[in-house]
Amino acid sequence: MKEISELSSNYALIEKAIKYIDNNFKEQPSIDEVAKNIGMSKFHFIRVFKEYVGVTPKQFLHSVTLNYAKEHIKESKSILESSLDIGLSSSSRLHELFVNLIGVTPKEWREKGKDVLIIYGYGETPFGEALIAYTHKGICYLGFIDNNKEVIFERFQELWENANLLHDNQKANEYLENIFIKNKKYNLLVKGTNLQINVWKALLNLPNGIVATYQDIANFLEKPKAVRAVASAIGKNHVGYLIPCHRVIAKSGAMSGYRWGIERKKILIAYESIQKEAF
Repeated sequence: MKEISELSSNYALIEKAIKYIDNNFKEQPSIDEVAKNIGMSKFHFIRVFKEYVGVTPKQFLHSVTLNYAKEHIKESKSILESSLDIGLSSSSRLHELFVNLIGVTPKEWREKGKDVLIIYGYGETPFGEALIAYTHKGICYLGFIDNNKEVIFERFQELWENANLLHDNQKANEYLENIFIKNKKYNLLVKGTNLQINVWKALLNLPNGIVATYQDIANFLEKPKAVRAVASAIGKNHVGYLIPCHRVIAKSGAMSGYRWGIERKKILIAYESIQKEAF
């Protein structure tokens, strides 16, 4: 099994490669050009890229963006529609991680975490560095970091501004390894309105390799006109990856609206589609 630090390092290089391909798509850069740009040998680059994405760099944009999305939207609709009969509270419909979603109490909401002990820290994941935080009830924050730790920390602190915070990077790395490498299951403690929590629950119905549109989620909640509210709720998700907001795309198939970066969203969808095909 690869070390999580190596996976995180590889992710950063693949993200850089995707940005380069996106920015130079009209010129159709060769694999040699892309590999040179990110400082890797050609064959090592091909191997690492396919490990994450499952296709060659040349095939990436076609297989992951519009073509891939349109191919899977119909499938996601049937999954969501069939699960309407079971009801939102049923745990049998939750995705592979079988995470349990717990909403904060009215008191915790009103007091913004007052007297709540939250342990937080920074660590590596296969998709870059992240900040993770948890209480005795469950994980209450997971956000990916690119260049500025302060921005992520401010988002986290704003959500739980009156909590008692304890910084522990060692524990954070243990949690991240359990999530991304050992696939352990966790409770999630979320803070949101009833609509936001119902949207996040709906996202848990989307298995690996499946994408849906904002309209699909609105229809699933029997609020077909609430597409903007659904999009807003998805944008406010504060537990990245475990609540898979990266699996929601625009009706056109465009990869838009991911608070932790469009490149990361593409990689997550591509990576999960390959995992799906492997099982």
